[in-house]
Amino acid sequence: MFHSLGKYILLLRLSFRKPEKFSVYWAEVMREMVSVGVGSLGIISIISVFIGAATTIQVAFQLSSPLVPRSIAGSIARDSTILEFSPTISSLVLAGRVGSSMASQIGTMRVTEQIDALEIMGVNAPGYLISPKIIAGVTMFPILVIASIALGIFGGWLACVLSGDVSPADYLSGVHEGFEGLTIRVAIVKAIVFGFIITSICAYQGFYTNGGALEVGQSATKGVVYSCVMVLFADLVITRIML
Repeated sequence: MFHSLGKYILLLRLSFRKPEKFSVYWAEVMREMVSVGVGSLGIISIISVFIGAATTIQVAFQLSSPLVPRSIAGSIARDSTILEFSPTISSLVLAGRVGSSMASQIGTMRVTEQIDALEIMGVNAPGYLISPKIIAGVTMFPILVIASIALGIFGGWLACVLSGDVSPADYLSGVHEGFEGLTIRVAIVKAIVFGFIITSICAYQGFYTNGGALEVGQSATKGVVYSCVMVLFADLVITRIML
């Protein structure tokens, strides 16, 4: 474990060493940001709307007592979406989509000796291949989480309109009542940390791939599994510290 941790830290150190030519790295960062952000927006939108709708319906079902105001469904759905569902569920989905792609891409370059060719030419391979991915993850994950929060709340409102379990007016009243900016800050911090964890771990697994096509698939699987576990652990730590 300590051996792998040391290799991981040394790889991050090499990844963020001062680049030789900023323009090349800048182009890679922009390309990765488009891939991570725009490429993931569709799946995040679909998941967020359905999770927001399902959460609102379940909360309305559990709070069926006439003594409980119906607007509380909006408050609970809002806080659940902001604090947990949008940052954590979205990151787990992105680990499968973005993380596996990064690990398999870098792993394929390793087994086909493209990384060796970069190093022979004097290019800092970790900096060229990994740092743009980490920067893109740290930058785009918060944007995707904010979009997920908005779409999750919209999905809850849509569920109220279609199901009638809670009136849309009561739902919107609950969404507005008692809102605290701390919840948004916690969600943004989670998104930044999760973006770093997923991109760095999956890139590490891909960079140290040995063998052939079978090992590339195994590296992608390990990257997704390890990053999901670390995301859940970081979720617990951040929630305990900030709330």
